[in-house]
Amino acid sequence: MNRRVSRFVAGWRTGLSRPVLILQAGDALNYFGYGLVLPFEIIYLHQIRGFSTSTAGLVLAATMGASAIVTPPTGALLDRCSAKALVVAGSLASALGYAGFAYVDLPWQAFACSIVSGAGIGAAGTALRTLTIRLVKPEQRAASFALNRVAGNFGIGSGATVAGFIVAFAQRLSSFQTLYFFDAVTYAAFALIVLAAVPSPRAETVTATDANGTGFRAVARDRPFLTMIAANIVLVVVGHTLRVVARMRRTHAFAAASALFAVSLLAVLPATLTHSELAATSLLAGVAIVFAIGECVHTNVLGPLVADMAPAHLLGRYLSLYGLTFTISLALGPAIGGLLLQTSPDAIWWGGALAAVLAGAVLLRLGGRIPDPLREA
Repeated sequence: MNRRVSRFVAGWRTGLSRPVLILQAGDALNYFGYGLVLPFEIIYLHQIRGFSTSTAGLVLAATMGASAIVTPPTGALLDRCSAKALVVAGSLASALGYAGFAYVDLPWQAFACSIVSGAGIGAAGTALRTLTIRLVKPEQRAASFALNRVAGNFGIGSGATVAGFIVAFAQRLSSFQTLYFFDAVTYAAFALIVLAAVPSPRAETVTATDANGTGFRAVARDRPFLTMIAANIVLVVVGHTLRVVARMRRTHAFAAASALFAVSLLAVLPATLTHSELAATSLLAGVAIVFAIGECVHTNVLGPLVADMAPAHLLGRYLSLYGLTFTISLALGPAIGGLLLQTSPDAIWWGGALAAVLAGAVLLRLGGRIPDPLREA
């Protein structure tokens, strides 16, 4: 028994440095706060503040819109400035925006808070990925992205669970204000953790004789990277393990993730036909598990790949476009899904599955044009 426990613990040893572990722990706290408000934002704005559902949806879309606008210039700044400083500044901006959400009365106030918090999310998220990459060795990138995913999922899940109990106990204004207040506190606490306990590595200096260029035009010349980014948008739109992934070619892992996404989406359709609540619930739970496995494979391969493809002096720009794909996709997904619901609800599932398969095929065709540690070994 002790040997089995030792093996289990050893499997979770990432070999990451203490500052990186502190950074990920603080990020988990940050995601916990985000999880407090994430499931209830539309409910709060519509039922408590009296906004129409369309206005509430636009307010939430403004958050992702502001994040998308801020992300590319943040990437350019990160190739010249301190990633640590931008993480702190972005987190404090999000804290201010979400604290303001607790007291909005009019739509324009909600839009203002949404823009401020979204800008903070875009800046801090891009800077956090860059800071993490600069703190780890190249061979530790997969472990760092995997741990970040664990921290994010654990934080959001636990935060949403706690918030669910709070809202179920008392669904009134003060309950939602408490959730937004604590969300703001977690953003501010994360900024303090980064400021006090995480070092600030130097950005890669750029020489004037660099033939490859230093701006986004240099990134635009990397066609395999752009192809992968475009395919990633499709995968995130339709979707919103680690040692196994490490033994797979990256293109094969992308294809496997696409297949898992497609299977999980198609498996939803039988759940709509069954008349047994227990059977439908069990099937949907299985769907969630299959989807989660695909998400793990997808994220833990994609993040390190982007870092490997990026020249050192363009790391911030590459990671900003990587983050931008998620932001754009999270805005496109609900919009496309809403249109499909008005015409054919089933089309969301089989259409999404088809898109996932096509995206996987595109990534598979990249083949030897992307860096792959297994092929190089």
